[in-house]
Amino acid sequence: MGTLFRKRPIRYPLLILSLLMTASIIALIMWKPVIGVIYGILVLTTAIITWKYEKNTYDETEKHIAMLSYRLENVGEKALLEMPIGIILIDDSSLIEWANPFIKRMLEDESLIGRDLSYVSDELSNFINHEDFNDLNITIKNRQYRVFHKQDEKLLYFFDITEQVEIEELYYEDRTVLAVLFIDNYDEITQGMNDQSRSQMNTLVTSLVNKWGSQHDIYIKRISSDRFMAVMNESILANLESKKFAILDDIREITAQQNLSLTLSIGVGAGSPSLTELGELAQSSLDLVLGRGGDQVAIKQPDGKVKFYGGKTNPVEKRTRVRARVISHALRDLIQDSDQVFVMGHKMPDMDAIGASMGVRKMADMNKVDGYVVIDFEHLDNSTNRLMQVVKEKSELYDRFLSPETVLSKMTEKSLVVVVDTHKPSMTIDERIINKASKIVVIDHHRRGEEFIDSPMLVYMEPYASSTAELVTELLEYQPKHDKMTMLEATALLAGIIVDTKSFTLRTGARTFEAASYLRTNGADTVLVQKILKEDLNTYLERAQIVKTTEFIHEGVVIAHGEKGQIYNSVLIAQTADILLSMKDITASFVVAHRSDGKIGISARSLGEMNVQVVMEALGGGGHLTNAATQLEVHTIEEAISRLKDTIEDVLEGSKE
Repeated sequence: MGTLFRKRPIRYPLLILSLLMTASIIALIMWKPVIGVIYGILVLTTAIITWKYEKNTYDETEKHIAMLSYRLENVGEKALLEMPIGIILIDDSSLIEWANPFIKRMLEDESLIGRDLSYVSDELSNFINHEDFNDLNITIKNRQYRVFHKQDEKLLYFFDITEQVEIEELYYEDRTVLAVLFIDNYDEITQGMNDQSRSQMNTLVTSLVNKWGSQHDIYIKRISSDRFMAVMNESILANLESKKFAILDDIREITAQQNLSLTLSIGVGAGSPSLTELGELAQSSLDLVLGRGGDQVAIKQPDGKVKFYGGKTNPVEKRTRVRARVISHALRDLIQDSDQVFVMGHKMPDMDAIGASMGVRKMADMNKVDGYVVIDFEHLDNSTNRLMQVVKEKSELYDRFLSPETVLSKMTEKSLVVVVDTHKPSMTIDERIINKASKIVVIDHHRRGEEFIDSPMLVYMEPYASSTAELVTELLEYQPKHDKMTMLEATALLAGIIVDTKSFTLRTGARTFEAASYLRTNGADTVLVQKILKEDLNTYLERAQIVKTTEFIHEGVVIAHGEKGQIYNSVLIAQTADILLSMKDITASFVVAHRSDGKIGISARSLGEMNVQVVMEALGGGGHLTNAATQLEVHTIEEAISRLKDTIEDVLEGSKE
């Protein structure tokens, strides 16, 4: 039989013991015959009984093993055929050689032998030849199965997980979601109202929000004059996302009919079982929305992922200078508590970044603190190069422009770093400066994106502003007047405003003209601005070549692209998008071209009818509703245009829903 039991090894010690007893009996008979005979009879009787007991035990055990083997074989065969697990045996060609009854019942087909595995599932057939294939979830006849693959045996096991999936879906759909709703411009609109008008407006807004809540089974509670708290679950949130949060459009349109023009911002916290964390996520989302100009929804998950909806209107310009004065005084205190101030803009700085940097550096002088501008002299466009040539003539000012390496060696724990015209660490001239700094201030006019500098001490972000230069100019007005602004510094700030507003034609508000007037009063030279912003003939011709490729993809929406393999300056790409926007029948323009960093850049512009920021954010970029950009890590212009077209389609379809 081959087993240890069936070799009966117990017999060997019994045999030896019997031989020893026989020898002892013979010896005892020779010594004491009578005693030896009696002892021999007893020993012989005991030995016979022992051997017989060993044989009976063996026979009984053998019968038990045989019966157990039969039962196991019988049960195993029944389990293989009747257990609620599907089993399929396939050959090298993925043809079914054998299937248990469960599979046949599952597929409602008794004739599976010889069929290709694709008959069971195309998805399964596609993955079966992958070496890393171990398990896979598939759907067969509206039921979910987890399939395990044993490659050596060519066996497939099917486990029905339909109930498990349904329970998981029910769990996730029933998770709590918290939201904070904020009326963006409540204070501005109610400022001049009497009590009756304010009450009527509050009633209108409350009824609209409560109606929206009752339609979607959301619990809503007004917690202050301009805030609501909402409680829902994940399934309700998914429904709201599918409708693109229509409440934003309803509030905007209905209140506009009453000459109120209110907009709503919503911050949503989701994806966490902790109510405390959900509340923090909701408030963080609302802060993010307000930093982007309001009239939007932000949904934030614990892993930091954020989804945005809305943002169809330009942010409303504030009518008070109180915040600018408060921020200016806070910045003054931070500067005075520092030993040095380093101002840094974004990579390939434009006139807005350079002008704003020079303005903040001037604040340091006004507070009698050494201030420096961080600049990469090797990566400047034509306009900023011309400005730097003018600055170079003023040696005392030119010495205040330092390379990133020099700044890193000069920085101390008390140094203050001010980031202007961007809030993304990856976009700054040198991210190492951000990482080394212990005190950081952010001044920006772009809508806030997902990526943001960690733990800044002060943030001044106003998406309604035309440019960062405008914001910095307002801050300068409230700084100590120990050191007056020079003509060149005022001119640089004015140039930044002119460039970002396209000579006061786009994103221009009353505050923009006030800032320009202040700079003009301080000696800004408009003629010098024109000289700095002049372009050469080759640049003009390059833009013309791109314009020739313009293609309408939707009514009012065009895409143009540069030549294959030719490197274009990012400023030139942006300027071309601006030029296209100035042409008849064009309301949104996208320009695609190769950049010097190996990526393909896309610059987007619109007149406000289309939110190009949403398009660029979907491709990993950002910006404003009317002015945005991104860079794609793709190899060809065609691939970039294809992705851009798909994204534009998605955004346009979403705006129609």
